Amino acid sequence: MEKQYVLDEIARTAKENSGVALGHRRFAQLTGILEYDWKGRFWARWSDAVAEAGLNPNKLTSAYSEQFLLEKLIPKIEQLGRFPVISELRLFAYNEKGFPHPATFQRLGSKKQIAEKVLAHVKVEDSYPNTLAICRKIREALDESVPGISKVTANPPIIGFVYLLASGRNYKIGKTNAVGRRERELAIHLPDKATIIHQIPTDDPAGVETYWHRRFAEKRKNGEWFELKTEDIAAFKRRKYM
Repeated sequence: MEKQYVLDEIARTAKENSGVALGHRRFAQLTGILEYDWKGRFWARWSDAVAEAGLNPNKLTSAYSEQFLLEKLIPKIEQLGRFPVISELRLFAYNEKGFPHPATFQRLGSKKQIAEKVLAHVKVEDSYPNTLAICRKIREALDESVPGISKVTANPPIIGFVYLLASGRNYKIGKTNAVGRRERELAIHLPDKATIIHQIPTDDPAGVETYWHRRFAEKRKNGEWFELKTEDIAAFKRRKYM
């Protein structure tokens, strides 16, 4: 792993986090770059890496209040007509400045507990009619054993895959529900042999595909084809599920 790649990832993730550098543990979760990849090799301390990336080392901040989390969540429930799933919360955090990371919403409790808190929080009856109706149904139908919106089950539902396919020096990032079949279909039309490098099982193929297209946007050549480096491929391969 190259030093510049780590610095670029520090800068990228900070930009997605409202310009604030992540702590090294959260950074590792999002990028797959672990502490042993840089500590004692490029820098002695994480603050040194952050400073070299041109950022101020992250300071401890107070946790989001429940009111803040509810005010971020309620418009999304109203917009979707249901509670958002993990992949949707991840996309909101990626695309909207200041939207909390999905794991933060675990603090609100179980799905029924969240519904109760939403009902208590919304004071004007007609401000979020869809949200109120949804939460009332949840309060009536669910018990406290139902996990919250950001809990990941042991066996999450898989409805498709986002794949990285190599053909010559180019790489395609696409989505499908049958990777092997897609590989054979593309091979018919490509001059070079097409090989699946890695596939990511997901319950949100469109959202995950969009994430990778945006992440590698500067390396796009045409359509879904990209000119990727070794570290880009390694970052994709580290993801076992999204």
